[in-house]
Amino acid sequence: MTRIVIIGGGPGGYEAALVAAQLGARVTVVEQDGPGGACVLTDCVPSKTLIATSVRKQALLDASMLGVHYTGGPDGDVGGVIADMPLVNRRVKELARAQSADIAARLAAEGVEVVTAPGRLVDPQVVRAGDRTIRADVVIVATGATPRILPGAEPDGERILTWRQLYDLEELPEHLIVVGSGVTGAEFAGAYRSLGSEVTLVSSRDRMMPNEDADAAEVLEEVYRRRGMNVMGRSRAESVKRTADGVVVTLEDGRTAEGTHCLMTVGMIPNTAGIGLEEAGVTLAPGGFVQVDKVSRTSAPGVYAAGDCTGVLMLASVAAMQGRIAVWHALGEAVQPLRLATVASAIFTDPEIAAVGVAEKTVRAGEIEANIVKLPLATNARAKMQGFNDGFVKLFCRPHTGIILGGVVVAPRASELILAVSVAVQQRLTVDQLAHTFAVYPSLSGSVTEAARRLMQPMTPSGI
Repeated sequence: MTRIVIIGGGPGGYEAALVAAQLGARVTVVEQDGPGGACVLTDCVPSKTLIATSVRKQALLDASMLGVHYTGGPDGDVGGVIADMPLVNRRVKELARAQSADIAARLAAEGVEVVTAPGRLVDPQVVRAGDRTIRADVVIVATGATPRILPGAEPDGERILTWRQLYDLEELPEHLIVVGSGVTGAEFAGAYRSLGSEVTLVSSRDRMMPNEDADAAEVLEEVYRRRGMNVMGRSRAESVKRTADGVVVTLEDGRTAEGTHCLMTVGMIPNTAGIGLEEAGVTLAPGGFVQVDKVSRTSAPGVYAAGDCTGVLMLASVAAMQGRIAVWHALGEAVQPLRLATVASAIFTDPEIAAVGVAEKTVRAGEIEANIVKLPLATNARAKMQGFNDGFVKLFCRPHTGIILGGVVVAPRASELILAVSVAVQQRLTVDQLAHTFAVYPSLSGSVTEAARRLMQPMTPSGI
């Protein structure tokens, strides 16, 4: 029986463990924090739980547009509705622990051994788990990553925070300064603004989320500004210091921003230091990420890696697939190499942003030829009924064959709506095939099939 030891119990680890157990391997997962790892206990699950609360509160704030009025509160207040942060944070942490417990139960049901201890690689076939030494035929490294700390802005857990420390706050920040306008910064900035905090978002670039679709980022920034958020572009933070009753953020150009709390969202660093990787022959890339190929192999024979520690794409879905691919390859099963072009991603802002396949900047740069159509969400009947005015559906297809290359959706529940486009990209469907698929009327998904119908018409490669 093949012995597989997995260092790390996040999505890359526990999904690999489940597949390996189902294929008859003897599996041990070494995880010091708990099944699910940081993704479940401190990162993805808690943040999306908090965001779900903020979206619900924002819906109350917007309800007057649909004719629903609240009484009993001051002007501008929604009937005295407030975010009870101790209760919100308690629910966030309880839900994370419950999800971890569900994963633990599933691993136990499949016969997977879980060792609660830090793990390190002694050599390519030996793992040290606490005071225990485990010999393995295959090792999978899935140790994840940790919030990057900006020198001069070291978190103290009280006023200067990483997102893993937010859920210990006893009250809603009066004025939260978010440093970093990537995906994580944009998500938390929007959530806390909807919950009732004054929010300043500090971006070192020209716009929010510079690596995402430009039209999507523009829509979100417009929504945020309309909701009262202060978005500071071209404003790189140099330092963050505590004051008597808050924080002051000093920018490189000498300007300052003052608030009660500061949230640092300036990237991630891999958890690869001090766990014996290089000594065991595992090559690390600049920045400390584990170098892997498209079937998750490292440079050391019999050692694979999956998840954020590889830096491939820091998404739970990608980590899980890397872990599964590692097991399939190690056990000699049929396997397809990881295809990043088919990975769907979502940003859990309000509205959400989801994308899959090629990006418009690639088309505009002439790197790939594609037709483009973009439909505003405001023309969709269901969107009108629900009062959704911000967002769009965008599709890309090959000019002659009509094969769908990708798309972007900005809408409530865009993370769900993108599935149709993701299936189309994965299965190389054409716009004709998508256009002839029935969509419910009225529904937001109707805009996806409508966009496909628009692309059936002859158009120039530059799109419309």
